[in-house]
Amino acid sequence: MGRESPEPARELSVSAANVESRLTEISHDVWEHLLIEIPQVRGDDAIERILLASVKENVATLLHIFENDIPLENLEGLASANEHARRLAQRDIAVSALIRAYRIGHWRFLQWCLDELARRGADDVVSADVNRRMLEVSFGYIDSITEHVIEVYHLEQERWLLAQTAKRNARVRDILAGKEVDLDSAEAALGYRLRQNHLGLAAWLPALTRDGAGLARLDRLIHEIAKELDCPARPLFVPRDEGLAWAWLPFGSHSEVSWERLAGVVESGASSVQVCAGSVQRGIEGFRSTNREALRAQELATAASPGHRFTVYSQVAPVALMCKNLPDLRTWVGGILGPLAVDDEQCARLRETLHDFLTTGGNYTATASREILHKNTVHYRIRKAEKIMGHSVQAGRTDLEVALLAVKYLGSTVMQPPGGGTEVRQRSGSTRRRH
Repeated sequence: MGRESPEPARELSVSAANVESRLTEISHDVWEHLLIEIPQVRGDDAIERILLASVKENVATLLHIFENDIPLENLEGLASANEHARRLAQRDIAVSALIRAYRIGHWRFLQWCLDELARRGADDVVSADVNRRMLEVSFGYIDSITEHVIEVYHLEQERWLLAQTAKRNARVRDILAGKEVDLDSAEAALGYRLRQNHLGLAAWLPALTRDGAGLARLDRLIHEIAKELDCPARPLFVPRDEGLAWAWLPFGSHSEVSWERLAGVVESGASSVQVCAGSVQRGIEGFRSTNREALRAQELATAASPGHRFTVYSQVAPVALMCKNLPDLRTWVGGILGPLAVDDEQCARLRETLHDFLTTGGNYTATASREILHKNTVHYRIRKAEKIMGHSVQAGRTDLEVALLAVKYLGSTVMQPPGGGTEVRQRSGSTRRRH
């Protein structure tokens, strides 16, 4: 950049040389000021050492630019500055701490330079030109180096998270495979305590999203669930692919779950997310079994038409265990319910009343109250259901309850279309996409 006179350039060069003679003192002063102002970088010896090296490197580089009038576009990345950005990313220290370090450090550095200019006593015109040039160059340098280290930070964060995720996934695979593991080292690697009660979850997006946004959405949902259920620590989140994740919620010594609160979080979240839950179980064996239960519930949820947003294994266990063979399950349901398995509104009303009737222990009054119906209407619907099925409600009651449960959670997947056509239904069900 041009100047009206070479005198300001010479004055800035001489001042920079004088300041550079106190490089170690100035670097320590800026460093100590940063430790006071930015608590996130205090207390970690490695981070503090690298921060000092980065400060000294940046101060020396900026003084060298002042002294020799070097264009900013000729600058290259600084080794210590890059390493400092990488270490912050690895420690999961927010990028805002990195940005603040340059902003605060810049101002502290300028105070030394301004003091030196004042000490030299240049006339007002030259001093104003030198100040203008110093601020222009230093702010340009800080803008350039900040953009660079932010990019380094994000690249390292992505690389580090991928590496950590791979290690965590490998540990989880070993545990789920039943391999012998050292609990202390496994807990340290996972950042999660295995010697406690766990609730296993499977969460997924039926339709994939772009740029990893789906996994971020699932991660947020799992943490919201953990917060709602008052979990004492962070959940363990393990991505399986771009739209599927397994998770374990830490329950400590507690074993009670409010399924209503959990369902509320899922239902209030993104409409495309589905979640399945196992049951609360303890220790490393419980870690494995609650995951297996969540996956069995997921098989049911992905086979259902329409699918449910939230499914609990304990509420669907008999049906979930039968989902391995949907054609046979559909045939069995048809054998129990007969024409009542047809997928139409009339049969749906009768099945709902029949399900509530069995749930209330065959109590007509309780069923009428639950469905807001007259008791005589309940009598009529039960008799009509028995007529359609060809047998009484009490005949094979256990099978009838399971068949109705299958219809409730699997929907049209295990029903016959209106007017027949079971072969079509069987073919469409057998090719349903699974996660």
